[in-house]
Amino acid sequence: MLRQALHRFGQKLVSRRPLEKEVDEFNSGIKLSTLDLVALGVGRTVGVGMYFLANEVARNQAGPSTVICFLVAGLTSLLAGLCYGEFSVRIPHSGSAYLYSYITVGELWAFITGWNLILSFVVDALAVVQAWFLMLDIFVGNQISETQQETISQYVPQVIADNLHYFFVIFLFLFVELLSMSWRGFFIVFKLFTLLRVLVLSFFIISGFMKGDPHNRKLTEEDYIQAGLNGTSSLGPPGSGGFVPFGFEGILHGSATCFYAFIGFRHIVTRVKESHNPQHSIPIGIVISQLICFLLYCGVSVALTLMVPYYQLRPGSTLPEAFLHIGWVPAYYVVAFAIFCSILISTYWGFMFPIHQMIRMMAEDNVLFPFLARIHTVAYARIISTVIFGIIAIIMVFFFGLTDLLDLRSIGTLISHSLVALCVLIIRYQPERRKEENEPQLQEENGEIEPKVQEENEENETEVQQENGGNEIQEQGETAPASEKLILRTIFFPGSPTPTPLSGWVVYVCSSLLVLLLTLLCLVLAHWPGPLSGDLVPITVIVLLLVLIIGITGVIWRQPQSSTHLPFKVPAVPLLPLLSIFVNVCLMLQMSAATWAFFGVWMLIGVAFYFGNGIQQSLVT
Repeated sequence: MLRQALHRFGQKLVSRRPLEKEVDEFNSGIKLSTLDLVALGVGRTVGVGMYFLANEVARNQAGPSTVICFLVAGLTSLLAGLCYGEFSVRIPHSGSAYLYSYITVGELWAFITGWNLILSFVVDALAVVQAWFLMLDIFVGNQISETQQETISQYVPQVIADNLHYFFVIFLFLFVELLSMSWRGFFIVFKLFTLLRVLVLSFFIISGFMKGDPHNRKLTEEDYIQAGLNGTSSLGPPGSGGFVPFGFEGILHGSATCFYAFIGFRHIVTRVKESHNPQHSIPIGIVISQLICFLLYCGVSVALTLMVPYYQLRPGSTLPEAFLHIGWVPAYYVVAFAIFCSILISTYWGFMFPIHQMIRMMAEDNVLFPFLARIHTVAYARIISTVIFGIIAIIMVFFFGLTDLLDLRSIGTLISHSLVALCVLIIRYQPERRKEENEPQLQEENGEIEPKVQEENEENETEVQQENGGNEIQEQGETAPASEKLILRTIFFPGSPTPTPLSGWVVYVCSSLLVLLLTLLCLVLAHWPGPLSGDLVPITVIVLLLVLIIGITGVIWRQPQSSTHLPFKVPAVPLLPLLSIFVNVCLMLQMSAATWAFFGVWMLIGVAFYFGNGIQQSLVT
C-alpha cells in the first residue's frame, strides 16, 4: 500500500494537463489585429520601469555602457519571446508560462511557475506605486517627500516615514480595482497613450543627441577630481572611468536589472481568443513589439548618459530630471505630466487583476485552495486575496529598495522564461498526445463499457489480427517505449523518422541533464575567478562541462522532431532554447544574496501551500 501511494504521489507530481481541458480565458468581446497586438506589447513593455530604471542602472552599475545592458536584456527577452510565440500557435488557448509548463513538464513545475508569476505581479504593482508617487511629487515641488523627511519622521520611526506614501497609494489603487469601465473604450485610450509614450521617449532621445555632451561617455579620473569625487562620495564609487566604468561585472548586473523592462510582451499571448489570426499575428506581434521597445530603450540610455554624467544621477531620480541638467525646465514638467498620465491609465489594467487571474487558474486546477476558484464571482474570496497580497506588498516595501524589488521580479520572470524554453525543447521531440489523452477522457464521460460491447470489440480485434497476419502486434512493438530497446545505436541513429515515446523520453532526460550542466557552468563562470587568471583547475572543469553539454546536445539533435505543421516555430532547435536557458541562468546569478534569500522564503511558503493542500486536492481529482 505504501509503495502504491508513493508511486501515485510521484506520478501526480509529473502529471501533465490534458490539452482538451477548458482554460479560464479573458475575453473582452473585441477582435485585435496585428497592429493592436503590437500596441498592446509596446504599451505593456514600455511601462513605469523605463522612467527610472535607466537612471538606476547607469548610476552605480554600468555608466555609459547601460546601452549594452539593454542590448543583452533585449536579446534575452527576444529569445524568450520566440519560445512563447511557438506555444501560442501550438496550444489554442490564451497562454502563460504556467499553462505551458503544466502541459509539458507536469504539475509541480507548473505550480512553481504560477507561484513565481504571482510574486512578479505583486512587484509590478509596487513599481507602479513608486513611479506614480515620484511623478506626483514632481508637480507639488517635492513637498510630499520633504514633509515625510522633516515632519512625519519626528513622530514615527524613520523607516515608516520613508514609506508612508505607499499606504495611501496602495489604498487608492485598491479603490480603483473596484471600479469598472468598458474594455473596448479603454483599449482605444490605451493605444493613444501608448503612442504618447513612444512620442515622449522619442523626444527625449532627440533632445539627448541635440544637447548631450559626447565627453560624458568617456569620463576620466580628472573629471571625477574636478567634480569633487576622490574615489568615493555620497553617490558611491564612480568606477574606473571610460565607457565601461564598472567593468564586465557591472554590465552583467545591469543586464539582469534591465531585464525587467522587457517583460511586457507576455500579455500578447493572453489574447489568443481575441485575435483575428492568432497563429500568425501573435508571433509577429511579439517580435515587432520587442524590436520597437529595444530601439526605444537603447536610444533612451544613450541620450541619458549624453545629457548627464552618470555619477551625477541621484538615487531614485526619474527620467525627466535629465532636462534640468540641460536647462530645459518646461520640457521637464511636460514630460513628467505625460508620464504621470500614462501611469494613471496603466493602473486600470488592475492592481490585482493579473493576480486574481493566476490564482483562479491554479485553484481550478486544484493546485491552490479550491475556494479561490470563485475569486471572480464571490466577493469575500476577492477581498481576502486582495488583502493578503496587499500585506505582502507592504512588507516587501519595508525590506527592499526599488532596485532590489526589480531584481526580485526579474528572478521569477527568468525562471518562467527558462521553463518555457525547456518546454519548447521537450515538446518539439514528443509524439502527438491528443489521441492518447482523448481515450481516458471518453472513458470517464461514457462510464464503464458494457461487457457485451467489450466482447464484440475483442472478437473484432482477433479478426483484424488474423487478417493482417499479426501486423498490429508488430506495429505496437515498434512504437512501444520498451526499456530494452534503449541501446547506444538507437540513441544516435533512431529508426523512426517521427517521434516515438522512447525518443521523447530520451529528449526529456537529456534536456533535464543539460539544464543542470548549464547551471553548473554558469556557477563556475560567475563565482570562480580562476578562469580569468589562467588557473588550470577551473579551466579543466569548464572544458569538461562544455564537452558534456555539446555531447548531450548532439544526442537531442539526432532525435526525430515532430512533423506537425505550425505557422511559426522557434528556429535552430535545440540551440536557441538552450542559449535562452544559459543566458537566463547567467543573469539570475547576478542577483544579490538578500534578493535570493527573500525569493527562497517566498518559494518555501509556496511549497508549503502545495504539499499541505494543493497536492492533496489534486490527488483526489
